Amino acid sequence: MKKKLIAIAVGSALSIPAVALADVTVYGRAHVSVDYLDDGAKYSETNLSSNASRLGFKGDHAINPDLKAFFQIEQQINFTTGASSGGTDFATRDTFVGLSSNFGAIQVGRFDSPFKVARGPFNLFSDQVGDMNNLARVTAGRLDERYDNTIQYTTPDFNGFNVKVAYSMYKGQSLNITDTSANNEDSDAFSTSLNYIGGPLEASLAYEKVEEDTLRSTTVGTNRGEADSYRAAAAYKITDSFKLVGFYQTTDFSGISGTTSAQRDAGTFDVYGLGGELAIAKNTALKATYMTHDSDAKKSDADMWVVGVEHKLDKAVRVYANYAVVDNDDNVAYSPWMQQARTASPSDQSIVDGVNKARGEKAAGFTVGLRYDF
Repeated sequence: MKKKLIAIAVGSALSIPAVALADVTVYGRAHVSVDYLDDGAKYSETNLSSNASRLGFKGDHAINPDLKAFFQIEQQINFTTGASSGGTDFATRDTFVGLSSNFGAIQVGRFDSPFKVARGPFNLFSDQVGDMNNLARVTAGRLDERYDNTIQYTTPDFNGFNVKVAYSMYKGQSLNITDTSANNEDSDAFSTSLNYIGGPLEASLAYEKVEEDTLRSTTVGTNRGEADSYRAAAAYKITDSFKLVGFYQTTDFSGISGTTSAQRDAGTFDVYGLGGELAIAKNTALKATYMTHDSDAKKSDADMWVVGVEHKLDKAVRVYANYAVVDNDDNVAYSPWMQQARTASPSDQSIVDGVNKARGEKAAGFTVGLRYDF
């Protein structure tokens, strides 16, 4: 009798959170890789990396038949050390709350801008060695980010089309302080995109503009400054087994008062690329992309080639292997691993006496990875 009563009590206790969390989904991603990275100069080592691994909670609640509330809380996790990337912060990734109805959806919080999301159709190597951000996000501006303090409206779906419009008060409030030249900030950001998914085509057009952000430092060159950018990305499934992808972006960096023309040129560039994904078996695909970065600064261009193979063990688990190379002009030292959320990113190992010895070199990376979505 005692054992039966204990079993009933335990069962009742366990059933309470199940009812309370009926509309909440726990999800996540464990993404780890072993990488051999060579910057062409002084660094050539093997690393173990956790790559944008995450744990999240999301859910929705029907207020009435025409109105629904939704939320998401997401934290980046380091699966190689067991630590969270944000230290004591919990919601370091896309975290928001909102309302949706036949009018569309409004959400507020911290999450990827429409401009950032718009690279999705092209990015065959997302969060891996060879991620497109390694050439598309090299600017002193705040473009292509997960912005704090953001309000976003997403239209309903119109025959495959939708529009996203987001406005970020980057510090939690709109500021335009003009009392001193060293403390002049208008730190807001605006981002919008037109997106389409239908039949064999997935495409996005996006624009983003960020204002000056000078309260970080009074030293010119360490501030990030004003920038704006246009982006287009598309994926077209030519056959059931082959998908062609393309990308174009133009970015103009204005900086802040005191930014030199050389600094502006370094942040102003065009980048474009082509790629494809070919299914060679039911769950196996070959992937490849080529990108070029054309900078306004002298001898600051770069090209990146990436080839890889990915095999899905089932719907949740996949393994892959990639090889990526960035060929740098004389004045830059980009690499195929420096611009994504990786725990292993040795980008400054070849800086000697303030000089980056990897400038003008070919940086290469070979990676073998495991990704488990749950």
